[in-house]
Amino acid sequence: MKRSIRELAHVVRSKNAGPYELVLDILFKDREIYSSVKRTEAFNKNLIASLYNIKPEMIHNIVWFDPANAVKVVMPRTIVSGAIGDTDVYGAQQHAPLLNIEFDI
Repeated sequence: MKRSIRELAHVVRSKNAGPYELVLDILFKDREIYSSVKRTEAFNKNLIASLYNIKPEMIHNIVWFDPANAVKVVMPRTIVSGAIGDTDVYGAQQHAPLLNIEFDI
């Protein structure tokens, strides 16, 4: 059964990690959900790259953090924070594509 990330997570957020990088965080509702999603191996660089229209090799890191039932993605910002054309100086609105993820768990 497909389940939306909106059903599975308490928190889906983004923020800057300095002016050049963006961090995406998903904190799952409980250990069972977290472990199920992690086991699927569906949350990977290819998925993130497709959501953000970048190449998979652009994703710097995906970190699974078991103590918090969380996963963190580190990737470059497409526009340096505060540069001309930047519409989200803090990177706090970049998590929206993650809300479309569904997992078969």
